[in-house]
Amino acid sequence: MTTREHIASIPLTADDPTAEASIGGLVRDATAHVSTLVRAEVELAKGEIKAEIKKGVKGSVFFIVALTILCFSLFFLFMALGFGFAEWFGWGYWAGFGLVFGVMLLTAVLFAFLGYRKVKKIRAPEKSIAAAKDTVAALTRRGDDN
Repeated sequence: MTTREHIASIPLTADDPTAEASIGGLVRDATAHVSTLVRAEVELAKGEIKAEIKKGVKGSVFFIVALTILCFSLFFLFMALGFGFAEWFGWGYWAGFGLVFGVMLLTAVLFAFLGYRKVKKIRAPEKSIAAAKDTVAALTRRGDDN
């Protein structure tokens, strides 16, 4: 069943064009037509949103694959840096890789510290809590009046 098949259609002409309709009948028909129109618009919006979400999910899969490949390729970058430092400074390989490890460790500590500072600033939603307490208090007082 396609989207078009299960959406009720709006009749464009009356069943009996010669019949005189009462005001109540006209209002009832108009209300039914508006209701059908609104439902049709909602169904159309749902269909469009579903299609766009599918496109977004398919696009995000490509980003995930790209990030995975990037993460695995960083290993080779760090290997090249380790060998490069060893050659450039005339050190043993262990020293070049030790330097790479030290730089990576310092970078990780720096980002952990920055993350800690951001998380430390998180506070409870005081306004929402106060509003909820006020609502509970108002409802409790209202119940006590009976």
